[in-house]
Amino acid sequence: MAAKTMQDLLIEELRDIYHAEKQIARSLPKLAKAVSNETLRQAMQQHVEETKGQIERLEKVFEHMDTRTRGKRCEAMEGLLDEAQQILEMGLAPEVQDAALLAAAQKVEHYEIASYGTLQAYATACGLKEVAQLLQETLEEEKTTDKKLNDLAINDVNKKAIQAGGKKAA
Repeated sequence: MAAKTMQDLLIEELRDIYHAEKQIARSLPKLAKAVSNETLRQAMQQHVEETKGQIERLEKVFEHMDTRTRGKRCEAMEGLLDEAQQILEMGLAPEVQDAALLAAAQKVEHYEIASYGTLQAYATACGLKEVAQLLQETLEEEKTTDKKLNDLAINDVNKKAIQAGGKKAA
């Protein structure tokens, strides 16, 4: 569907992120099982549950907009998740693989932050206060998850990857 109005554009982008969230909900459990760092595994598993709530929130947005709930293939998320899957095939040391998977998870978060920020701005521009509020709630969750992942990378995972020999000799 070609977007004709700002609200049409909002709906198209909602369908894109809806499909993206569904992809994340399917892929993240497998990635979580592949990590050796227990704190990272728990963070990823927690985000699976959070993602399910975000999908439900998107369904409320579609309902509020009196629009059929359906996704539109999100090629960007497919690419990000394919990259994460490729990490599993690289034969990395477990600690180094954890660092790479954490970075892949942050790429996903950054895509979601950009998407929800845009969607929230579109909803606000369209005067859809309740929709904007729901999208803002998800945006804040995504930012919080990104901060947790960043802190985990800096304070734990990346240090362990270096200690495990993940640094090339000079």
